[in-house]
Amino acid sequence: MQQIHWLKRLSLCWEIKLIIIACIYLFFNQPQIYSNNRLFSSLDLYPASLSERAAIQPPEEDYYNQDFLRFGDFVYQNNIKSILFSRKGWELSQPIIEMKSDETLLLAFDDLDADHKSYAYTIIHCDALWNPSNLMEYEYIEGFTEALIDDYAFSRNTRMSFTNYRLEFPNTDMRPRISGNYILKVFVDGNPDEAAFTRRFMVYEQNITISATVKQATNLNYRDTHQEIDFTINTNQYVVSNPYRDLKVLIMQNGRWDNAIYGIQPRLVQGNVLTYDYEENNLFRGGNEFRNFDTKSLKYRTLNIESITAVKNGWEVELLPDRNRQFLRYTSQGDINGKLLIKTEDYNDDVLEADYAWIQFYLPVERPILAGNVYVLGELTDWNLSGFNKMEYNYQASRYELRLLLKQGFYDYQYAYLEDGNEVADVSVFEGTHSVTENNYSIYVYHRKPGDLYDSLIGLQHVSTGL
Repeated sequence: MQQIHWLKRLSLCWEIKLIIIACIYLFFNQPQIYSNNRLFSSLDLYPASLSERAAIQPPEEDYYNQDFLRFGDFVYQNNIKSILFSRKGWELSQPIIEMKSDETLLLAFDDLDADHKSYAYTIIHCDALWNPSNLMEYEYIEGFTEALIDDYAFSRNTRMSFTNYRLEFPNTDMRPRISGNYILKVFVDGNPDEAAFTRRFMVYEQNITISATVKQATNLNYRDTHQEIDFTINTNQYVVSNPYRDLKVLIMQNGRWDNAIYGIQPRLVQGNVLTYDYEENNLFRGGNEFRNFDTKSLKYRTLNIESITAVKNGWEVELLPDRNRQFLRYTSQGDINGKLLIKTEDYNDDVLEADYAWIQFYLPVERPILAGNVYVLGELTDWNLSGFNKMEYNYQASRYELRLLLKQGFYDYQYAYLEDGNEVADVSVFEGTHSVTENNYSIYVYHRKPGDLYDSLIGLQHVSTGL
């Protein structure tokens, strides 16, 4: 009898040990989750591939997330609005300046807390794929590594109060030493870990010559729907040891990042001339002309406006319901290719007297698309696809809806569909796609010299369809 009790005790001990081992295994092999108290420094490295990069993004519904520094155009605090970043003197331009030139960038943004905060900024050098470069700050920054934004003013004659901040860069406090991709990070109270927002900008050296043309796709399967970007690079006297290994090329459409073409290789190398002439590798959907609306005045209805209502601390603006243009014939119309202009006709000062309004978008659709989500896309949403600009389906009204807080001005936008598990949004689902649509394209060429730890931006070219 005692022997049976002893055997039972031994069996129980083994069961307990097995349970402990199983718990330890599960603990160390559980899937990774995002922790609210985990801080990512500015030197955290992203994986090189776009698919891996997308896989480690925080949940899309948590758009304002300081715990995850993203090396792109993102806002981390919901009091920050209307970020404008362009070359000084040309408000519709990309934030790009030439190395060792007098060109500067102008940054402006609003803080809806309407108080004064001590905003500061720094810059981070990135490689061609927007991963942080393996450089020390002193290797790419001339001057201070951090500086204050001390130019600010308070709004006036507006129902919604705000403080406007402005920065001209480069300046005597800080300037980039080398060319390439950069992230401008703005943070609060001298704490770099408390990011307010980040913005991309580029510094280039025109060491090469790029000749480009845009045309209807050569491949007959895409003739009516896609545009083909063919180009050549002439390195002139600039030395490139191995163009297949040392050069990286990026092609962008209208400043949009999700559908940019990376990694295209030259099809032919003849001396100093590299030819990029393909029938499929360099294709973009032509899309359609952008939709737009005009809120430069809140005293009367203008382009695409259904109603304007004054409410406490702001305005409510309903746009006319949009329609699906997928199967409509192409119609040429003026647009600014997804950009925006902050402007008011109600007062004199576009910066301090332009008010804010809640803009209501309506897209009637008979039934929701269950395999993905619909977004409002354009510079008004930083060209991002997140919970911030994801539309919700109203079953009672049979339409997609979105409400955005935007400053007075003129805005371009499109409706984009992102299929679950995909990384590139498809605007053709609601906008249609035509090979004769007017689009702007940008070609960027990066070079990593043998032994260097960073990618230089050695040339760029902008080209429009001209179709």
